[in-house]
Amino acid sequence: MEKIDKLTTAQRAEVLTQALPYIQKYYDKIIVVKYGGNAMINEELKEAVMGDIVLLSLIGIKVVLVHGGGPEITEMLGKIGKKSEFIDGLRVTDQETMDIVQMVLAGKVNKNLVNLLQSKGGKAIGLCGIDGHMLKAEKVDDVHFFAGNITDVDVSSIVDVLEKGYIPVISTVGFDLDGHTYNINADTAAARIAGALKAESLISMTDTVGLCYDKDDPSTLIPKIFVSDVPKLMRDGVIVGGMIPKMQCCTDAIRRGVKKVFIIDGRIPHSILIETLTDEGIGTMVKSGNKI
Repeated sequence: MEKIDKLTTAQRAEVLTQALPYIQKYYDKIIVVKYGGNAMINEELKEAVMGDIVLLSLIGIKVVLVHGGGPEITEMLGKIGKKSEFIDGLRVTDQETMDIVQMVLAGKVNKNLVNLLQSKGGKAIGLCGIDGHMLKAEKVDDVHFFAGNITDVDVSSIVDVLEKGYIPVISTVGFDLDGHTYNINADTAAARIAGALKAESLISMTDTVGLCYDKDDPSTLIPKIFVSDVPKLMRDGVIVGGMIPKMQCCTDAIRRGVKKVFIIDGRIPHSILIETLTDEGIGTMVKSGNKI
């Protein structure tokens, strides 16, 4: 796709014309964006993502932004001399680490994103999974301490924010009724939130082009799969490594009522707009059912 600043006036008009049916399709619908990876670290990409989210909001699409912040947590832990430890890809979150997670995710990262969205002309409010008892959780196990599994989701606070015209920006810190807080995986939280909202779509921004037949060859991208395809793709070794939990989140979201899930390459500028508002699309789409 050509950069918009290199298009002629006629070409720009054509882009807008192509976008019209998609704007009509998504108008007043909810889209959940799971934001993480390189698009969250690279400042130029971050600016583009926030601009895209504001644009979608301004044309009447209800965008919910769910974000991670692993690198920032690791950086802050390093500053206090604490080494990050992972077991089975999940951060070991003792009480000291949990305090840092809450401070970084619900504080620094969340409020920086809110501020950036507002600087782009959007209206945003930061929330975390504790607010409004949004993400009730329990320990994954005793090894990971306060890494949490979601046991219940209450999206009433998100709905309230959306109805007032704001973009909810959600950090994935959970709670339990005993006063503990939990570090929740952002993909898992985004899938559960999207399901509870019965979102039109969930867009998961990653550092890959999507699901490929050969994970090392982007030209083997699979543009569309159905939930029923997932078990065979796992048996065949197509869905492997870090794509396994992502695909599990995708199928969970679909089963909970999300119409479509997209795994897109967040390293591509304006990838959200390409997926949402163009014929071209990008990444891998996951749908329910077993046929077109």
